[in-house]
Amino acid sequence: MSPWSALPDLWPELAQKFPTHIALEEPHRQPPVRLTYGELAQQIQGFAQGLQALGLQPGERVALFADNSSRWMIADQGIMRAGGVDVVRGAQAPLEELDFIYRNSESSFLVVDTPDLLKRLAGYLGAWQPRAVIVLWGEGADGLSFDQVMQRGEQWEFKPPHLEPESLATLLYTSGTTGKPKGVMLSHGNLLHQVQNLHVVFTPQPGNIALSLLPTWHTYGRSGEYFLLSQGIHQIYSTLRHFKQDLTKYKPHHIVGVPRMWESIYEGVEREFRQQPPGKQKLIWGLIGISKRYITGKRLWQGLTLEPVAPSPLQRLGGGLVALCLWPLHRLGDALVYRKVRQAVGGRLKEGASGGGALARYLDDFYELAGLTILVGYGLTETSPVLTARWVTRNLRYSAGLPLPGTEIKVVDPETRQPLPATHKGLVLARGPQLMKGYYRNPEATAKVVDDQGWFDTGDLGWVTPKGDLVLTGRAKDTIVLSSGENIEPQPIEDACLQSPYISQIILVGQDARQLGCLIVPNETALKAWAQAQGHTLTMPQEEPVPGAWTLDTPEVLELYRVELKTHSQNRPSVRPFEQIGPFRLLAEPFTIENGLMTQTLKIKRNQVMERYQDVIQEMFK
Repeated sequence: MSPWSALPDLWPELAQKFPTHIALEEPHRQPPVRLTYGELAQQIQGFAQGLQALGLQPGERVALFADNSSRWMIADQGIMRAGGVDVVRGAQAPLEELDFIYRNSESSFLVVDTPDLLKRLAGYLGAWQPRAVIVLWGEGADGLSFDQVMQRGEQWEFKPPHLEPESLATLLYTSGTTGKPKGVMLSHGNLLHQVQNLHVVFTPQPGNIALSLLPTWHTYGRSGEYFLLSQGIHQIYSTLRHFKQDLTKYKPHHIVGVPRMWESIYEGVEREFRQQPPGKQKLIWGLIGISKRYITGKRLWQGLTLEPVAPSPLQRLGGGLVALCLWPLHRLGDALVYRKVRQAVGGRLKEGASGGGALARYLDDFYELAGLTILVGYGLTETSPVLTARWVTRNLRYSAGLPLPGTEIKVVDPETRQPLPATHKGLVLARGPQLMKGYYRNPEATAKVVDDQGWFDTGDLGWVTPKGDLVLTGRAKDTIVLSSGENIEPQPIEDACLQSPYISQIILVGQDARQLGCLIVPNETALKAWAQAQGHTLTMPQEEPVPGAWTLDTPEVLELYRVELKTHSQNRPSVRPFEQIGPFRLLAEPFTIENGLMTQTLKIKRNQVMERYQDVIQEMFK
């Protein structure tokens, strides 16, 4: 049973427990910011009182459009402390999206990051009619400054709102299958579940340093920060520009990251390896190869392997013997190579978390052999977000881990919805205290994903090991999640690209990759006519070769498609930078009912296409 009714109950308790410990630090802001737990609690209370003085009533929505900062946390918790519901989104989001979110959420107040954002939103304020506008950083804006809100609060007698675990805490908008954002309603109880149960993933001690890079308005970064702060840690806000130097300067004990971040660190280390003399490179890669065999044997010995999922005693013994024989060489690798890798992340990282997408297997292997503990978690905005995570005591590589306490995972047949036994692949359903209250003002969408027994359809495919670990294998729904954690709905982009006369069919790919790619079936007639207009003959792979003819691999043909993709994919409203298409491949065989790649209603079967062309896709993103 939770000792707290609502999330803001944490701060007075933490202020009493760690009054002089540093809670939040912003070294890259001018002037730099450092707040103790006592000061943080005081400012959260002051902001709450200021909002009440401005007329905020319990349950009213406050749009909070801002990026990572100490004042984001103060505003977020101050809004909740006053009884309000914050509606969060980053300051860099398209203005049309912010407009939709403000109106759909029926917000009454507006809190923005900077005067610049307020200036960009000026054209919408007449329609929104916010009762108050607050600017967190900077002076001279039309709205109230942060300090002015705090001054209003000093004269106000606080009226504690009645908050319960079921009370609505926040609205967090996520894209739906139509591309229209949906407001995920998360309660105080949803968020408190994460605060109380992420100890199975992280084991922070008061005063430990955590480096923060993820957007705090994103549910993953947000719940991670709530939990870490609840343990008395010292959180430092980093930036993309300063992240690598902050790793070595502040030597964090904990990092909550996405796969792209861990990939970036690996790439930096690998780049240094490849700058070494040839002889030393050969030694380094040779030791890494031996260490991979060592960790494979060690996993078998420990029974922490998916291949096989349940090793026999003989297999475990064999793995143990391999690990024992290779241990001296692995230790040599540690002394010569891996110790430097640990130094690259500060030298005292206890645990790193990875979520928002699958961690590539080569990264899982690399960080294990380097002696760094990376704990992968899985969840969705609708689940606050963590459903499963690798536990400190059971870090099964390549898996999404065990359910958090109080969480149920069920794998069912996608068609019949009947439960499947362990190791059988199917649709992943989840149920638990972290499941959202529903989509705001959208009961139809809620009913599509939550059944009458409270099971949430994650839209992901996977299976469960005999010991309960979840292993994800793909997505039943279309959303693509990049390694940076960005969610992309492919349909609008594909529809735009299909406007090209040279594209007959297209499928976007890029799940867990750093950028989008696509598979294209060319419009053969239009392409041949274009080639003829250029004075050339074009032959398709299935046709008899013609000497001197262009093919699908001809640079001029590839350049045509590169230009077409750029033109049509970007010719849409509110295009975001990460929605640009990078690598692509041209396919000679169309997707048809006959080859099993289309349904009877002529819809492309995405999962089957991904499976058929998995080698092509993997090669595309190398």
